[in-house]
Amino acid sequence: MRIGVFVCHCGSNIEGTVDTATVAKASLDFPEVVYATDTMYACSEPGQDGIIQAIKDKNLTGVVVASCTPRMHEPTFRKAVERAGLNRFMFEMANIREHVSWIGRDREANTNKSVDLVRIAVEKLRRDAPLIPSKFSVNKRVMVIGGGVAGIQAALDCADGGLEVVLVERESSIGGKMAKLDKTFPTVDCSSCILGPKMVDVAQHPNITLHAYAEVDSIGGYVGNFQVQVKKRATYVDWELCTGCGACMEKCPSKKNPDAFNEKIGPCTSINIPFPQAIPKKAVIDPSTCRQFVKGKCGVCAKVCPTKAIRYDMTDEIVTEDVGAIVAATGYDLFDISKVTEYGGGRYPDVITGLQYERLLSASGPTGGHIKRPSDGKEPKNVVFIQCVGSRDKSLDRPYCSGFCCMYTAKQTILTKDHIPDSQSYVFYMDIRSPGKMYDEFTRRAMEEYGARYIRGRVAMVYPKGDKMIVRGADTLAGTQVEIEADLVVLAAGAEAAKGAPQLAEKLRISYDKYGFFMESHPKLKPVETNTAGVYLAGSCQGPKDIPQSVGQGSAAAAKVLALFSKDMLESDPQISRVDIKRCVGCGKCIMTCPFKAIKEVEFRGQKKAEVIETVCQGCGICTSTCPQGAIQLSHFTDNQILAEVNALCQS
Repeated sequence: MRIGVFVCHCGSNIEGTVDTATVAKASLDFPEVVYATDTMYACSEPGQDGIIQAIKDKNLTGVVVASCTPRMHEPTFRKAVERAGLNRFMFEMANIREHVSWIGRDREANTNKSVDLVRIAVEKLRRDAPLIPSKFSVNKRVMVIGGGVAGIQAALDCADGGLEVVLVERESSIGGKMAKLDKTFPTVDCSSCILGPKMVDVAQHPNITLHAYAEVDSIGGYVGNFQVQVKKRATYVDWELCTGCGACMEKCPSKKNPDAFNEKIGPCTSINIPFPQAIPKKAVIDPSTCRQFVKGKCGVCAKVCPTKAIRYDMTDEIVTEDVGAIVAATGYDLFDISKVTEYGGGRYPDVITGLQYERLLSASGPTGGHIKRPSDGKEPKNVVFIQCVGSRDKSLDRPYCSGFCCMYTAKQTILTKDHIPDSQSYVFYMDIRSPGKMYDEFTRRAMEEYGARYIRGRVAMVYPKGDKMIVRGADTLAGTQVEIEADLVVLAAGAEAAKGAPQLAEKLRISYDKYGFFMESHPKLKPVETNTAGVYLAGSCQGPKDIPQSVGQGSAAAAKVLALFSKDMLESDPQISRVDIKRCVGCGKCIMTCPFKAIKEVEFRGQKKAEVIETVCQGCGICTSTCPQGAIQLSHFTDNQILAEVNALCQS
């Protein structure tokens, strides 16, 4: 074997604390290394050209680049060696930036460690073998999970690109949280006026199949060929016949149920269409409150329905959709304000969330757009807004910023003044975070034009006194205690992962963080991709985002899907596990531990054996460390290769 070593200066990132020339010179003493040099920027075009030229001139059969993280630049160098005629897997990287130069200032020690890391990479490369990816066909259909604004945008972009789209929405209508908003910041546009046309486009698009009131039950397969089982929950109404006329809602005798769409600050009937612009505009019966299900007698809706669409005997239905890619756009939920006991959320009716306040502001809300206190229906004059409830608070295990709370509070102070001209808004805040286009100007407008009083400080407690709510807190700028008599208290509840997000992540075989938000493959270079090929992210399922960010990411995810489907055949990564059938004893431990369900049990000459599903395997290596017989090995990271690295370090 003829190995070439290229040591990168990375400007002063590496050369500042590592003698790269010495590292290159020392590399010439390693077995089968015939060429070594240091270069200013190995990843630059001249740097790559130098590697390609050296491969040709020196007849190299393997290359080691000592530079930065393989996670970022390994694909770049693999393409470079492939252009020179080598197999892309006859290449290794030694990370001497993140693992050496960035963590120490001792130049001699760093140089010695860099030499050791190059020695390790050379020993592994000596045992590498060319790997050839296999090709497989792709099903050019895409599933979008979640019908909020991000999911809608992703679905429309994919459909406009000529793809068949299956949109799965958990609720009975698409629209998500945006459908519940009255206005949007910073333009104060009507939210439903912006979203409504997009919702209608989804309903009318010939390339989109909508499964509303449905959930993903299970997911099998791999990129290009996923099999998704969707559970369509029983609505007890035949949507093929239902016209959305609302006659059943008018006559339903059970009228005092908490309305989920109105955030439970208004009543609804047991058979219900969530809001006038709902897509699909179809009725759904809630069996937990319907008298026909609870008491066994009623049937009023069935009697008045002009199309005879009521089906009390309906059951859940499972449908299977074959798709080639999946976009997760499951959105977010609001923090439970009852956990902040000192504010009285959930105990006092006049302490509500920002989203509940949106429903009070909305013309389609329970009060017809007239702001009224939930306790007595009176118009509030003093409204206190409290920021960062369930955000930036380690004691509540919510240390992250939810991002959009500062802005929607500013919007609500403006709308409050528009609705009630003689009202006064107070905002308790920690910091104002308004980094978007026209965001800071919008916040200043709330203060300067609409008279909102911003008080920098935390609220200690909220308690009732007569028909008022007393808000006691601190003004840290003035250095005084503050006590305000409020008619209504609005808590800017932070965003948290949607209910069931971790369970869905496990079905999708993607990672999620400790708070339940889905994790991207790389925070900068792959912000909408995941560690499972063919699964993409859009919107607040990845972390709190406002509407423009969600729409942008929905389009980005759609672009990734369209790029994936631009090819008729896809390549599988050959860095996968393989089973030595002679050593396998059929214990099944690898099957139980595989997080991607990429190993199955097969019969071989009357015995049970393990077999890797090549297109599903993600090369994580868990099975390799689990197998007691060493019968399953991860290509490109075999036991022999790893032990060679360890031995090289021990002998240095």
